[in-house]
Amino acid sequence: MKGESIMLDLQAMFYPGSVAVFGSAGEGRLANVLTGRLLDGGMKRVCIVNPKKEPVRGAKGYASLLEVPEPVDLAVVASPANTVKGILEDCGKTGVKAAVIISSGFSEAGNAEGERELAATAKRYGIRFIGPNCAGMVSTHARLAATLETAPPAGNISLISQSGAVGGSFMALSADDGVGIAKFISYGNGGDLTVLELLRYLKEDPETKVIALYLETVSNGREFMETVQEVRAVKPVVIVKAGRTNTGQRAALSHTGSMAGADAVCDAALRQCGAIRADTLQSLFDLSKGFATLPPVRGRRLLVVTNSGGPGVMTADKAETEGLLIQETSDTVKAALREFLPSFAGLRNPIDLTVEGTGEQYERAITTALSESDAAVALYIGTPYLKAMPVAQGVAAAAKKSGKPVAAVMQVGSDIGESLKYLREEGCVPCFTSGERAVSALAAMAAYEERKSTRKGSCLAQAEPVENAGGVQNLLEPEAMRLLRGSGIPVPQSAFAQDEEQAVASCQEIGYPVVLKIVSPRIIHKSDCGGVVLNVRGEEGVRSAFRKLRAIGEGRDFRGVVIYPMLTSGKEVIIGLSRDPDFGPLVAFGMGGIYTEALKDITFRVAPIDREQALEMIREIKMYPLLNGVRGEAPGDVGALAEVIAAFSRLPLLYPDIAEADLNPVFVYEKGVLAADVRILGKQR
Repeated sequence: MKGESIMLDLQAMFYPGSVAVFGSAGEGRLANVLTGRLLDGGMKRVCIVNPKKEPVRGAKGYASLLEVPEPVDLAVVASPANTVKGILEDCGKTGVKAAVIISSGFSEAGNAEGERELAATAKRYGIRFIGPNCAGMVSTHARLAATLETAPPAGNISLISQSGAVGGSFMALSADDGVGIAKFISYGNGGDLTVLELLRYLKEDPETKVIALYLETVSNGREFMETVQEVRAVKPVVIVKAGRTNTGQRAALSHTGSMAGADAVCDAALRQCGAIRADTLQSLFDLSKGFATLPPVRGRRLLVVTNSGGPGVMTADKAETEGLLIQETSDTVKAALREFLPSFAGLRNPIDLTVEGTGEQYERAITTALSESDAAVALYIGTPYLKAMPVAQGVAAAAKKSGKPVAAVMQVGSDIGESLKYLREEGCVPCFTSGERAVSALAAMAAYEERKSTRKGSCLAQAEPVENAGGVQNLLEPEAMRLLRGSGIPVPQSAFAQDEEQAVASCQEIGYPVVLKIVSPRIIHKSDCGGVVLNVRGEEGVRSAFRKLRAIGEGRDFRGVVIYPMLTSGKEVIIGLSRDPDFGPLVAFGMGGIYTEALKDITFRVAPIDREQALEMIREIKMYPLLNGVRGEAPGDVGALAEVIAAFSRLPLLYPDIAEADLNPVFVYEKGVLAADVRILGKQR
């Protein structure tokens, strides 16, 4: 029902029968240009509203919307900010149900109250709008171009952009490349329609095959993740998120979080909900083009067919770094290739036809070798005096015969322009400017199909708050250990002693050797001040260690010592919790000990997560082979570690007052794990 509702709500916006433009009709003014763009795009019923009743070309001018004799479906507003509320009032009175508010001067200029008034007015009359302060919108299949940006050809890519200029650049790439757009929405300040609603609309839109999204900020991060996961189950969502560098990063809250700026958090969230992240605008376009024009990539085996060795090798190298498989052709395929290729051709994959490769050889080589591959890249690096068209025809014929994804790189030839046009018109073989860029698109498509078929359920695990949990302030280590134990996280046997006699008795009960750690709310990092005494044996050793720790804690609110058995060291890892302003609780995982700070080999997820997601985190870090056992070492109990990460990730949901926490180190043994140290801090009040 939600999908049906949003489709009905936005019908007038994306498929209007008539449009009214508001603003000055003077030459070069926004409303004048917008009216011309609408007429040039093929919109038949367009009028313009301004105090002087000035017409624009064939569009009649009216002083007020109330004077327009026929019903209007969509209002495009490019008038001063102080007039927009009144325009919406008139829209409401005359039954207009959708508006594109290009006018600026609202929250982006400090006029948040004016923007709230627009939203309230629109809601009162049931008007949905994008903007204010936006670059407009395009709905190519409805012949609607309510924007100042480049008009793209019709197609099946839809773009939502927080930046009008980025949207314009994307559509310029589309126009140059001949890859069409279904819809473009620049939502500006998001005064009414949000990214989430637009995503849900495009999920149901039959004209949209892939959704491209440019973001600068993410609000309601957890709802955003859930929405993206819901949408990408139906069609791919490719995202460029600006702010990758330190300039845009937020201060982190915890020890582990200090290695996760805003980009690391966002990257983890996008990966977790199944979005495909692009690094650049060009990459956003390349990936969208691949999804829009190719059949699904249902595997990672890649075939490369080339007429030039160097580009073929570079394409193969890129494929391996992207996780695609360049497998040598089988003896059966090699025998089939020898029947029509010269003796000097390379048959192993990449298949090198050499400079003498013909269109027929391309067609037969791709068709033959694709029998044992999932996708192909065809590279043609020609010369100015040879024709490229036969190769273009051969590649297109092979793609049609195989039914598998085939991407092309066509460079140089006496008829290269005509050849590229031919492939665009055939519509089955997209062209990329390099083999590396083609590979990136195919790798993203393969990853999308894998995740689509394997990942089920919500990207965020569930965790109900503990009833009567009470406030969690900065917990001393004995209290924190009790909380972990009660949450199912394995911790060593321990005891808390406030004086020497208690310490001696507790050590005797635990059994030597033992470890004594200082307990003080004013000492967070115990090792830095000598607050940990290892390998303590016998009564005198206990007394000496206790006195040493008490002396260190003098004047620092010394509470006593916590005692553990001396543990056998396992493989050390660190698990951390922190909070992000947009996405809420985060869980971090990486190698512990000296590796934590030196290598910053840390990965993140938005919490809580389940065991499967925890296993994904473990396998992501560069040092995973150490956990899995190298050079004859026994592997660590990765399954038990995943259970601990998942359980720990639920703590900030179970106990909402937890602000940050670290388990460092966690010892991973051949069988089982133990959290050897813990720090839990509550929210500041």
